[in-house]
Amino acid sequence: MATTALTTENFNSTVSENEVVLVDFWADWCGPCKRFAPIYEDASGRHDDVVFGKVDTEDARDLAAAWDIQSIPTIMGFRRGHLVFRQAGLLNGKQVDSLIDQIKALDIDALVEEAKRA
Repeated sequence: MATTALTTENFNSTVSENEVVLVDFWADWCGPCKRFAPIYEDASGRHDDVVFGKVDTEDARDLAAAWDIQSIPTIMGFRRGHLVFRQAGLLNGKQVDSLIDQIKALDIDALVEEAKRA
């Protein structure tokens, strides 16, 4: 599976209409982003059931601002529309695979109920 370009227009629907979504906030001038890009692309080929989105922070400044992106690359993980992971910095392939496994293993219904009670 290839990565999907996310914009202000399709970000919310992509995140909310899919079970697991990873999002890479990046920019073309960012060296670490360029190093992470092939790792992210390779992972998308191993996980057909996950949407791999990319947000170009130069083209979608409003989206980057809305998510308070301070450093890139920033990786976010969503499960059924809920943000469950956020980290600035590079991940290697094994870390991406482990992250996906952990997101899939979450009992999202229990987490949502717990958040409602808090």
